[in-house]
Amino acid sequence: MEHGGNQSGIPTVNGSILFDERYLGKPLVFCGTGGIMPNEVCEKPGYRKKARPSDAIVMCGGRIGKDGIHGATFSSEELHEGSPATAVQIGDPITQKKMTDFLLRARDLCLYNSITDNGAGGLSSSVGEMALEAGGFELHLDRAPLKYPGLQPWEILVSEAQERMTVAVPQDKLEEFLALSKKMDVESTVLGTFTDTGKFHCLYNGKTVAYLDMDFVHEGVPRLELKAIWTEPAHKEPTIPCPKDLGKELRRMLSRYNVCSKEYVVRQYDHEVQGGSVVKPLTGSEDDGPSDAAVFRPDLDSRQGLVVSHGICPRYSDIDTYHMVCCAVDEAVRNAIAVGGSLEQMAGLDNFCWCDPVQSEKTPDGHYKLAQLVRANQALYDICTTYGVPCISGKDSMKNDATIGGIKISIPPTLLFSVISRINDVTRAVTMDVKAPGHLVYILGTTYPELGASEYYRAHGHIGRSVPKVRMYEAVKRYQCLCRAIEQGLVASCHDCSDGGLGVAISETAFSGGLGVDIDLSKAPCEGIDRADILLFSESQSRFVVTVRPEDMQAFEEAMGDTGWALAGQVTKEPTVRLTYNGETILCEPCDLLKKAWKRPLAW
Repeated sequence: MEHGGNQSGIPTVNGSILFDERYLGKPLVFCGTGGIMPNEVCEKPGYRKKARPSDAIVMCGGRIGKDGIHGATFSSEELHEGSPATAVQIGDPITQKKMTDFLLRARDLCLYNSITDNGAGGLSSSVGEMALEAGGFELHLDRAPLKYPGLQPWEILVSEAQERMTVAVPQDKLEEFLALSKKMDVESTVLGTFTDTGKFHCLYNGKTVAYLDMDFVHEGVPRLELKAIWTEPAHKEPTIPCPKDLGKELRRMLSRYNVCSKEYVVRQYDHEVQGGSVVKPLTGSEDDGPSDAAVFRPDLDSRQGLVVSHGICPRYSDIDTYHMVCCAVDEAVRNAIAVGGSLEQMAGLDNFCWCDPVQSEKTPDGHYKLAQLVRANQALYDICTTYGVPCISGKDSMKNDATIGGIKISIPPTLLFSVISRINDVTRAVTMDVKAPGHLVYILGTTYPELGASEYYRAHGHIGRSVPKVRMYEAVKRYQCLCRAIEQGLVASCHDCSDGGLGVAISETAFSGGLGVDIDLSKAPCEGIDRADILLFSESQSRFVVTVRPEDMQAFEEAMGDTGWALAGQVTKEPTVRLTYNGETILCEPCDLLKKAWKRPLAW
C-alpha cells in the first residue's frame, strides 16, 4: 500500500490489523480505494460507457509478462508446496500514475467510449466484458507489447500483469488518442476491434487461437448445486471467576494484539497525500489515539466531506456467521456515525474471504462451511436492508485453506465490510478523545452478557456461545438520533465500543485526550448483568461512549430521545480512569499506565 497507494497519490486513511493463528495458512490482505467522477462526461452521465462495433481495442499502460499468470486462480485455491511464487507481481506505481493521468485527460477530451481494467483474467476478462456492450470482438494477441519474448498466446490472454487498462476508442478519435498517449509517455497499443458478430475471437500471427460464442463465454458455465447443513456449534459457556484486580485485567485487555495500538504500522503510510484528510487515522492530544473512521475532503474548496470506515470481527464465526456478519456491518456503520457520517447517505462494500465450502474428501465439513456462507449472506441482506445501506461493490475468495506439514489450516470465515458516507460540513466532524474537564460522559446503548468469542473470553482460553447480537431496529433509531446530535454540534467526543467492550472504549477515550474520567458503571444501560467484569468487557453491539459539554446536556438528551442511554460520569483533569460499581470503586488506573499497556505490544 505504501508503494501502490501513496506513490500513486492516494492517501492511506483507514485500516486495521487482526491476529488469529488460523491466518498462518493463508494471511489475508484487504485493500480498497474510491474515487470521484464528474456528473457528466461529454454531455452524458459520467457513469455511462459503451463499446461500439468498429471501436478499436486499445491496451494502455504496462506491458504483459508471465508475472500475474494464475493470479485469480492462486487467490482462489488452497495453498500447497506447488503454489506459484510469482502469481502476484510487484506493482509499478510510476507507470500506474502516468497511465491514470493520461486516461483522465483522454476522458475529458471524449476520446474513448468505454474503459475497463485488466484485473482477474487480464485481456480475456477486460475485452470479454466490454465486448458484451458491442456484441463481440476480434483480438490480435501477437500485437500486445510484452516485457520479454517467449509468451504463449494463452499467457498473453490471461496474464494479470498490472498497470494496464483496456479502452474502446472510436476510429475517428484513434489518431488523437495515440498522439496524446505518446505525448504523456504512456504506451498504448491497438490490439483489435470490437464487433457485433457475437464471437469471442482471438488470433495470433493471423491464425485463430480462440473462437467462442459470447453467450457461451458469459452464460455457459452451469451453476453448482450444493448442499448446506447448519448445525449450531457445541461450545459451552465458561464459568470465569470475576478478577480481583480489574485494573490489571483492563491493562491485560488493552495489551491484546487485536486491541492494542497499531501506530507502528499506521506511521508507515501517508494519510496527508492530496492534503484533504480532516480526521486522521490517529487523533487526540498527542495524535496517537485510535480514530473510529477517517474524514477527508475530496474537494479542498468545499466543506463537504467523505467518511471511510470498516468493520471486521471474524472470531464471532466460531459461533455463528450470521451474527459475525451483522456485527461487522454494525461496526462499520457505527464507526462512520461516530465521526459525523450520515446514515441516510451511506453505502457499503462486502468482501468475503472463506474457507472451501464445497464438500469433498479434502473438505469433509463442506456442508457446514457452506451453511456458514448461506447464513452470512442472509445476515448481510437483513442488516443492510434494515439500515438502508446498499452494497455497491464487493468481492469474494472461497478457497482460503492451506496444508502445512500434512495439517490442513482453514481461515475463520471472514467478512470485511467497508463503508463510505457523506458529511455535509467537515468542521462538524467529531473525534474520539475527551476534550475538557467537566464534560459529561454518556454511555449509549444497552450492554448484555455477550462475551462469546470476545477478547475477554479468548484471553481466558475460551470461546463460549453468547455471541453478540445486533438489535437492528433499536440501533437504527439510536444512529439516526446520534447523527442529528453530531450535526447540531452537541457532541464533544464519540467513540464506539467494539473489541474489549466498555472498558477498552472508556480507557482509549480518556488517555487519547490526556485527561481522566470518573464513571459510575452501575448507571450504564444493561440487561442480565450482575458482575462488573461482564459489564466492562462484554462486546454488545451498537454502543458508544460520548462526551458532551454541560451547557449542551438538555439539548443532547432531547436529541437522543428514548434510544437507550445514560449519563454515567464526567471528564476529570486528573488523568485517571476511575470506575465505580454499586457504590464501590472497582478500578482506579492512571491513564499513562493504561496507555503504556495499550502501546507496548507493537511498540516502535
